[in-house]
This record gives sequence, structure tokens and C-alpha cells, in this order.
Amino acid sequence: MGAGALAIGPAGAQEHGAPQADAGPALLEYQEQSRARRMRWWHDAKFGMFIHWGLYSVIGHQEWVLESEGIPIPEYEKLAKHFTPRPGAAREWARLAKRAGQKYMVLTTKHHEGFCLWDTNLTDYNAARQGLKRDLVREFVEAARAEGLKVGLYYSLMDWHHPDGAICASDPAARERFVAYTHGLIRELLTNYGKIDILWYDVTWPLTPEQWRAEEMNKMVFDLQPEIIVNNRNGLAGDFSTPEHKVAADQRAWETCETMNLGWGYQRSDDEWKSAKRIVNDLTLCVQQGGNYLLNIGPDAEGNVPRESVEVLEQVGAWLRTNGASIYGAEGKAADAFGNYTNFTRAGNKLYVHVYFWPSRTPAAQWLDFYQSETVVAVGGVRSKVLTARVLKTGQPVKFTQDGVALRLTGLPDAAPDSPTTVIEIECDGPAFVDHHLIRPEWKRYGVGTVT
Repeated sequence: MGAGALAIGPAGAQEHGAPQADAGPALLEYQEQSRARRMRWWHDAKFGMFIHWGLYSVIGHQEWVLESEGIPIPEYEKLAKHFTPRPGAAREWARLAKRAGQKYMVLTTKHHEGFCLWDTNLTDYNAARQGLKRDLVREFVEAARAEGLKVGLYYSLMDWHHPDGAICASDPAARERFVAYTHGLIRELLTNYGKIDILWYDVTWPLTPEQWRAEEMNKMVFDLQPEIIVNNRNGLAGDFSTPEHKVAADQRAWETCETMNLGWGYQRSDDEWKSAKRIVNDLTLCVQQGGNYLLNIGPDAEGNVPRESVEVLEQVGAWLRTNGASIYGAEGKAADAFGNYTNFTRAGNKLYVHVYFWPSRTPAAQWLDFYQSETVVAVGGVRSKVLTARVLKTGQPVKFTQDGVALRLTGLPDAAPDSPTTVIEIECDGPAFVDHHLIRPEWKRYGVGTVT
């Protein structure tokens, strides 16, 4: 896990390497026929909040601590009585998500540690029978709905705590017990909390999709929640793919999930925080390539969100309140291009140029007429004729010249008009798109510079 910019690369089947299988004909037919309807809200939403929260939050060494530090299971179980979230913590997260401009929330109902955050009848290892004895999933669902946000439930198939969680790979009897347990937990989650909008699977290890009975699993899911959408991490293709720490544009729907520092769960000593500029840049890059952005927070055991996360999300939300038209209204992929300091989104005939490093006047202007001794934002490969340009936040008109596919936005102030990123809205006479192959057509013949 690095702190650099999101990588751009091909979308994998799923992050943890298990092969994907085909679902049965009836299930596939339902998913295909209903997908556009079920996913319409998700495509419009663009931006969601991921929440990693569990017993690992008590230790504060991230979410893999049980495995990575080799803690004995009986020792780890003692954390349950110290997992003491404040009443109302989930409502605070939902309000924060709303202020940040996030439209949906996804909570880790059971991470790899095996601890269930809801009142399950299948194990005593759950929040309703340990510690403060509260159903934390119910509190989360009610909080998200109260703020008008869509509800997503994360569920890890892998389970380090369950006695059959590893031996199920080689012991058929253990496999039968563990798979039945897994299906039963998912059934509870999709039965006891009203309408659920997203089921976010994770980690198929150590079984194959066939051994998980993944097709049967998804059929149960859609029988219980016909309008739900599911990801691709139970070994089936699902409705959307889930690249992690990278932008991986796909022919199908996809969502990049990313952390705000180096870990998913609460890490008390991790100070590698991403800036608001970095988060906005990542968000616009995802939208440019036609995807969604699921950004994580890791609350502590009491439910407190780290101050650094709150501050960044508040800044992102303030930016979205004035520039949201460039994100929420965006339609599909906006560019087959890369900019030195720009990302692009589009809606119909409008192209939004996201200038995240404001170009100061360059000394090269004394030698190149291209810059004319002024601050210039230059965009190559604009497919349509430009009619107007303006700064989205202020509405201030922007001068421009267009020579073929080369667009120059001129007469700009030396300092950026907005922070952390300035958006310039460009209205075209046709569908807006940026394609650098229009600048050097011969490149496309050889696939040079193609962004995937």
C-alpha cells in the first residue's frame, strides 16, 4: 500500500486472485435484464464512503492485525469487551459522508477476523452478545437512511476465527458446515434490515466459487433483495468490478476503493494522510474513466473518525458543493488522454476540465507564441467545436482559441480561482470528448500512449 497517485491499469477479476465462474442461466438473465435499472442510482452517485471497523480498531494496528501479528484466537477474543462504540457514532459518520458529498456507505459487517457487528443467531462472536451488546449494523443502516444515503454491507467470505475457516479447503465435512454458516449469515444480513442497496463481498480464499456455491449464494441474495447490486468478489462477475488502490477502467461498471492513509482499519500511528487535492484528483480520474470512487475511513473502537480524515472530507465536500455538476452529472468515459495537470469529465455537450496544478506563466513564453506571456491552460484533442468556457465555481467567462483539436484557455489569473482544484466548464457544439490520438493520429496505429 503506497501513498502515491492512483495507478492506471487493467481491471482484474478480483483483487485477491480467485478465478471467476459463470452464474446459472436464470440468474444471469435476471442480472443482465435488470442491471441498468438496479444500477442507475449507483452510476449517478459516483462517490461513496467505505468504513472498516471491528475488533482490530481496539488495537489500532490496522485490520489484518490478528493474522499479521500472530495473535492467538483466545487472546484476540478478549477485545470484544473493549469494543465500546459511543451511541450515535454511526449517525456522525452518515452526517460526515453527506457533508463530504458521498452518496452511499459500505460498512464491514464481518471482516476477516470473523467478528459479526450484528445480532446473529449463528455465533455468539458478535457485537450484540459481547461488549456493550448492541446491533451495530442496525445502527449503521438506520443512520445512513436518516441522511438519505444508500446502504451497502461488506461481508468477508474468509474467516480466520471460525474453526472450519481454513480446513474447509481439504475437509468436505468442514466445508459443508462453513459454507452453510456463510450462506446463513448473508441471509440474516439481507433479511433483517429492510432494503439493502449493495452487497460488497471480499476474499474467496480458501475455496473456489463452486465450493462456495457462489451461484446459489447470489440467487439467494437476489431472491431476498431483488434491487440490490453485488460486486465481483465472491468469484462471480457480479454487477461491478472492484480495483483496489488503482484506477482500472473496464468495459463493465467498476469502482475503485481507496484508503485515506496506508491502511483500511484504524491505525493510531499511521500519519501518511492523503490531501484533499489528492482525493479530488483521484475522484475526478475515476469519473473521467467512467468509474466510481469508494473512499475509506477507519474509526477507532469508540467510533471516532480520525481528525485528519474529517478535515479532508470536509474540504472535499466544500469543493463538491460548487463543482458537483462536473462529477454527479458526468456520463461515462470522458477522455482517452492524459494531461500534465488536468483530468476531464463530461455531461452531454459539456466538457469539464479539472485543473489540479494551476499553470503559472512559463519562461518559455518569451520563445513560444503558444503561451503569449500569460497563464494558459492548453488541452489537446478536443473532439468538438468549443462554444463557451467559464470557471464553474464563479461563472466567470474564460477566453479561448481553438485551432483544430488544440484548445487554449487564455487570459487566466496567475493564481488558481478555486481550491483544491479549479474546474473550467466548456460547452461544445457536439458530444464532448478528449482524444489525444487526434493530435498524433499515427500513435493510435501502434497503440502508443493508450490509456487503459
